[in-house]
Amino acid sequence: MRVRSTVAAMATTGLMLALAACGDAGGGSAGDGPDVEVKEDAASQFDDGTKMKELADAGKIKVGVKYDQPGLGYKDAASDVPTGFDIEMAKILVASLGIDPEDTSKVEWVETISDNREPFLQDGTVDLVLATYSITDERRQLVGQAGPYMVTGQQLLVPADSDVESTEDLQGKRVCAASGSTSLENIEAEGMKGVPLDSYTDCVDRLMSGGVDAVSTDGSILAGLAAENEGELKVVGEPFSEERIGVGYNKDNPEMCQWIVDTLTQANEDGQWAEAFESTLGPSGVETPEFPEMDSCES
Repeated sequence: MRVRSTVAAMATTGLMLALAACGDAGGGSAGDGPDVEVKEDAASQFDDGTKMKELADAGKIKVGVKYDQPGLGYKDAASDVPTGFDIEMAKILVASLGIDPEDTSKVEWVETISDNREPFLQDGTVDLVLATYSITDERRQLVGQAGPYMVTGQQLLVPADSDVESTEDLQGKRVCAASGSTSLENIEAEGMKGVPLDSYTDCVDRLMSGGVDAVSTDGSILAGLAAENEGELKVVGEPFSEERIGVGYNKDNPEMCQWIVDTLTQANEDGQWAEAFESTLGPSGVETPEFPEMDSCES
């Protein structure tokens, strides 16, 4: 495993992912992503008083992730470590602190839902959130958000035999998304009737039973869900939003922003970001996009 830390800034333009489910979601097993080296003597690389120094000295970290999004953040009952693109980004950050991301005695993977991500960061339940966490001005009033490390767009998931092709076909119809998500707000803004549930697994169950007409969120999430229900569900429509997926941290520790940006930018430069994408979301059929331009930590 290998990890490097501080790097020069990149300035490439991210491409929105418009995904169509056409194969395995790429959940895989723990360790399917790129190898990352646990940084030796990491604590000495950080200034005293910083959160990174505190975590590196403690040798432990709590990371909030999703458990029900194949290809992004997924964990089944038989696994100790979740899998997916969000998880691979988290492993790169954790390893840069000198903590083995595969050691569950040192890394506590905490399941989050869309509604509790800000409270979990504010009350210290988790140190980081990597859970398809869209960067928004509203959230940045409550917590820190660094990134984005992926840019995607909201699409529609419908039964495979559905005639729905776009949001125009769902005006006034029931469309499910996770409670507290930006997806729910976008559904209402597009003239559909939002139905909030705790998770996208719950939304899929409701869709399969005919309780809603569609599910809508980031195309990357929908691709994984459709692949899990191959032949029964499909992703349709052009993206009608831009979701900039980033890393959440406690606003009381603003120094974490530059560490996150530098570490993930380095992961792009040494190929780990692309390897992580290809091993998790790549099998769903989408081409590896450009690494997004990250926001300045000064803003």
